[in-house]
Amino acid sequence: MFGINGPEFILLLIIGVLVIGPQRLPEYTQKLANLVKELRRMASGAREQIKEEVGIDIDDVDWKKYDPRQYDPRRIIKEALLDDDTKPVSSGAPAAVAAVSGAAAAADTAPQRPERVVQRLAPGDIAPFDTEAT
Repeated sequence: MFGINGPEFILLLIIGVLVIGPQRLPEYTQKLANLVKELRRMASGAREQIKEEVGIDIDDVDWKKYDPRQYDPRRIIKEALLDDDTKPVSSGAPAAVAAVSGAAAAADTAPQRPERVVQRLAPGDIAPFDTEAT
């Protein structure tokens, strides 16, 4: 607790008792007890408010699922690249999805790439230069 070990805590208690004095000690003890009760009440109120707003109980959340250490970018990229893109379309799928997947399958079987047109300058011509781009 705050980097204080047992003997240091006892020494702080003794110093606190000496500084506060025996007359005011019950008053400060009562204030400390009220502070602890208030903190507990606030924590339970926050828990209830989260439960109302989110709709789930904090104890029911699987926190391991949200651990950022489980996300390895190399593994995620590898799985995305090796993932099979051709997934069968179910018979209950909408017609638009079936048409798109059918068109994609047809494109995969006979790839049609447009010819790349390269314009060459005549010998001695100066290449176009944009003065605003530099």
